[in-house]
Amino acid sequence: MKQIEVQIMGQSYLLGCPEGGEAQLREAVDRVDAAMCKIRDAGKVKARDRIAVLASLNLAFDLVQREAAPPPAPPAAPSDPTADDARAVQLVQRLDQALAGDGHLL
Repeated sequence: MKQIEVQIMGQSYLLGCPEGGEAQLREAVDRVDAAMCKIRDAGKVKARDRIAVLASLNLAFDLVQREAAPPPAPPAAPSDPTADDARAVQLVQRLDQALAGDGHLL
């Protein structure tokens, strides 16, 4: 397992990282650092441990909300041209039948 050094709110940490996971771990560190710095910069909480707990709760809440959101609708399947043609023919036939007695639209 690879060891990488990161900074969170100005403090260095040495973290274990699985092979190929360094970019994802650094992204996670960036998110945690940003969340903690935002809480610290708001000025209401000063203790590092309380900031860490609040940041982790905020991040977890965001994750739960994202997981609870309905999944996006699947992209519409491309229409079948032969089915479209068949529907058009049926529509023309229905119009012909409706106009058969009169032969005039108006």
